[in-house]
Amino acid sequence: MSYRENHPRYKNTNDASSLSGVNFDGLTVDQLKKLWLETLKSGMHGICFSLYEDGQQPGDIITPDQVRRRLNILKPYTKWIRSFSCIEGNEHIPVIAKELGMKTMVGAWLGKDLELNEKEIDGLIDLANKGMVDIAAVGNEVLYRNDLNEGELLDYIYTVKESLPHITVGYVDAYYEFSQHPKITEACDVILSNCYPYWEGTALPYSLNHMQHMYNQAKESANGKKVIITETGWPSQGSSQKEAESSAENAIKYFINSISWAKKQDIELFYFSSFDESWKTGDEGDVGAYWGLWDKHEQLKF
Repeated sequence: MSYRENHPRYKNTNDASSLSGVNFDGLTVDQLKKLWLETLKSGMHGICFSLYEDGQQPGDIITPDQVRRRLNILKPYTKWIRSFSCIEGNEHIPVIAKELGMKTMVGAWLGKDLELNEKEIDGLIDLANKGMVDIAAVGNEVLYRNDLNEGELLDYIYTVKESLPHITVGYVDAYYEFSQHPKITEACDVILSNCYPYWEGTALPYSLNHMQHMYNQAKESANGKKVIITETGWPSQGSSQKEAESSAENAIKYFINSISWAKKQDIELFYFSSFDESWKTGDEGDVGAYWGLWDKHEQLKF
């Protein structure tokens, strides 16, 4: 659900003009934590839902009670919830979110297993027909992973669009994929862009500026369609990525900067992620387990 390769269009200049965001000069760690909490309590547009507790992983069947407990924790802080799948308990997420008065971006997870893909697409269409879907996301980083080719992905997108003519339909991928795949951009009602300065090795002081460039690149490719940042975030510990250092302080600063900027610019942004998930170390190394605003015990980190 995030990407690791370096595909920068914009190089870090280490020039003072690249600096942007909140002025953190002179703030103590305690003051930073206070500002982080104030930013969180002021509310977010959206957050990516972390489904799995410690010891769980994709493939496990998750109960409605677990989903409801976690959604109740998130409800005071966000208007929207983003889910990534429509099977194995993920289908409970939009149903319970709607019960709690939240809006939903519901994803169908697509990969190389065509049988599972059909179950995901059927599940997404079923949820939407029941009024549980505000935005339908057909696949997440499928092109980035090379799990499907462009034609195969287009077939899934158009299947959902034809089945759900009154639902906003998009596809989620790294920001640069939309300029490289104009047919995908054309098929989408909305452009759903993942923007991670961290994975491109950008030092924290230049990260917000880099993320702005990522967003603008997706916007340039969108042909006037709305662009939503569907993922951005910063890990609080673990191995670092080039000049991007994983630390609690950097995670605090990046959250404050990105949320504050998105609100000021009226940009819809889903922060990644809600809770730490231990299973993600397999895909991303040790850093994968530390992207949450809450830890794996469902406690606010800061």
